[in-house]
Amino acid sequence: MHQYLSPGRFIDSDHPAVVEFAEQHRGASNDPREQAMSLYYAVREAVRYNPYTFSRDPQTLRGSYALAAGESYCVPKATLLAGCARHCGIPARIGLADVRNHLSTPRLLELLKSDVFAMHGYTELFLDGRWVKATPAFNQQLCELFNVAALEFDGINDSVFHPFNRDGAQLMEYLLDHGQFTDVPETFFFEHLQKCYPHLFSEQLPVLLGDMQADLSRT
Repeated sequence: MHQYLSPGRFIDSDHPAVVEFAEQHRGASNDPREQAMSLYYAVREAVRYNPYTFSRDPQTLRGSYALAAGESYCVPKATLLAGCARHCGIPARIGLADVRNHLSTPRLLELLKSDVFAMHGYTELFLDGRWVKATPAFNQQLCELFNVAALEFDGINDSVFHPFNRDGAQLMEYLLDHGQFTDVPETFFFEHLQKCYPHLFSEQLPVLLGDMQADLSRT
């Protein structure tokens, strides 16, 4: 388990800000499962989900970067949770999967030109002798806005995206699980994204993201 407890390039569990955040939110219990639960909810709510923060700069995949920014998308939020867990002595790793979002917003569909979210990131934590999935991506406020129950985490059962929203409409569909990794596999990550969204790797990406961020700020 040494590799899942050691600091990584993106799971930067030794970064001072990550260490401070983990210490603040690990809770008073010495039970790893209780600590994992506390960290999960802290990461879920402290960093607002914003898919328009995507960047081709690998540094933005760091957990510490997401924490400093206060908003990010699923992968950096997953690396932050993994980093906090590792600091607390809980083995952690990153999982990546392609999912279809059946209730994606028009803005996001315009950006991706697809309803498939490639390289969705989640965290796996080793608790009570087994790996458990945790998905801290969507904060409570966002879930309320889209009529989706926020994902809970009990340290026992996998916490993955709901297949349906509260009204029974299809929400998330897992298409392909790429597996689990000691740290974000940078080359594989960006190569797969470029294959799925070649237009995001053109020089127009900063303009596209900037325009959409501006639209959001006006709504």
